Amino acid sequence: MIGILFWLCVAGIFYVYAGYPLILSLLASLRPRPSAYEPYFPTVTLLITAYNEQEVIATKLENSLALDYPSDRLQILVAADGCDDRTAEIVGSFAPRRVELSYAPARSGKMAAINRAMPLVRHEILVFSDANNFYEASTLRELVKPFSDPMVGAVAGSKRIVKEDSVLGEADSLYWRYESFIKKQETRLGSCTGVSGEVFAIRRDLFESPPDSVINDDFFLALSIIRKGLRLIYAPEACSREIASLDEQDEIVRRTRIIAGRYQILGMFIDKMPYRQPLIVWQVVSHKFLRPIVPFAMIGAFLAGFISIIWVHPLGSYPLLYLSPPYHWLVFIPQLLFYILAWLASRITMKSNLGKLLYLPTFLVYSNYAALLGLLDYLTGKSTVIWKKASRRGHNSD
Repeated sequence: MIGILFWLCVAGIFYVYAGYPLILSLLASLRPRPSAYEPYFPTVTLLITAYNEQEVIATKLENSLALDYPSDRLQILVAADGCDDRTAEIVGSFAPRRVELSYAPARSGKMAAINRAMPLVRHEILVFSDANNFYEASTLRELVKPFSDPMVGAVAGSKRIVKEDSVLGEADSLYWRYESFIKKQETRLGSCTGVSGEVFAIRRDLFESPPDSVINDDFFLALSIIRKGLRLIYAPEACSREIASLDEQDEIVRRTRIIAGRYQILGMFIDKMPYRQPLIVWQVVSHKFLRPIVPFAMIGAFLAGFISIIWVHPLGSYPLLYLSPPYHWLVFIPQLLFYILAWLASRITMKSNLGKLLYLPTFLVYSNYAALLGLLDYLTGKSTVIWKKASRRGHNSD
């Protein structure tokens, strides 16, 4: 029984991280490659959410004003609330350069700020962005191209991490490249299921205002588009750059909030999924809703391996399946070494390629630890729409 539990846990981990992408790639390879979209220039509102961003907001607005997009077809609107620094004042100084501000003194959270700004949105395509990410000059042009297809309801751009020679930044960058690969394959099948909220576009008339209590507003909007039978496209050429988190604790806080929000969305959409589209349901479940249960599979696999050492199963048929000697050692020791390595790498700074490789177990352990905290926050009601701004090493608009 212990052996069967171990292999079920291993199979679950393998499916989430490798099996799903492999099956996805196989299915996508059976589809013809989509044709490139022609240039398309709809009117666009760039909606930037900001809270206490006085250090970066001016750079963000300069970056937005420098985008290679017709200025007469672009509205730049900042949604902010509760700032106790100079954010609102700095944004106001850009008013002569056609930057608009929606601001309220009380802090109510990101979604409340967005909902309050929506009546000011004038244009056909709504692009969501944050204050601490920066677009390449061509990002808007690439992001709106797919909207030339009337069946496209939303488009997600790519997120790239400015690594700044840190092992955390390198690991985070590798994670987003992995995510990019999955989104490309999903898009070939029809729709991707994941979006980065800082580079995400939606048709204004399809905007379905989430409740102010929603934590992951981008995921809520993505699912609302998919439920309508429209396509959500991934546009990797529409690139946003962001500084890596300052340290592991900041990254854990960020991921904890994301996972809590994912459980919240699951509760909202479980009875509203497009079950008549089994392919997209499979994608959503595999990509978004199975990942938060990986830490339970990791714990189960480790405990099963440990128990197999102290409670030895007698030799018989299928010794590998039941973890009879010597297989109990062969499955437990690699797990033990993995967690020891994760612990050591979190305490030793090595900026070489070897150090970056050794840090990957640490990154995986911290990510799944955050998933456990996210579930705990959701179950105890600690998850909140009032976001905690992560520390950054600086900013870079290049």
